[in-house]
Amino acid sequence: MAEFQGLKVRHHLVPGDLGQVASLHGRIYAEEHDLAIGFEAYVMECLIEFFSQFDERKDRVWVLEEGDKMVGFLALMHRSGQMAQLRFLLLEKAFRGKGLGNELMEDWLNSYEEMNYKGAYLYTTSGQDPAMSLYEKYGFKRESTIHSRYFGIPLLETLFRLKQ
Repeated sequence: MAEFQGLKVRHHLVPGDLGQVASLHGRIYAEEHDLAIGFEAYVMECLIEFFSQFDERKDRVWVLEEGDKMVGFLALMHRSGQMAQLRFLLLEKAFRGKGLGNELMEDWLNSYEEMNYKGAYLYTTSGQDPAMSLYEKYGFKRESTIHSRYFGIPLLETLFRLKQ
């Protein structure tokens, strides 16, 4: 099992992981961005989609744990046309600002290259300035932004594409 700064990192899913990812997103986004339970339900739907098409040759997960507690998560999800989507990047507040995001992004990009994808993209919402800066640092460029109330409050949804 790999380690990032003393945290265990698993690249496989075990029972309970998907529920923990949804729970982490629900709790953190409610506390930090005032998103209601509908956001957690959206994450659950996305996780079901991810799991239902999961292929270990094309997809990868990073499950970050301190002891037995999940404190972060990231996924590389295959899409049609030899594209990859960066999904579910999340770290508990206590683990931010320590370079873990950089390590995760570097490992994600290494996996992306090893799997010979032709391109990559991600979606994020307003209020994610540190994450957006991280994405841009690693070559993702803002492609489009739309106004949305999908999660019950006004947001800007932004599409980023990896520029090579």
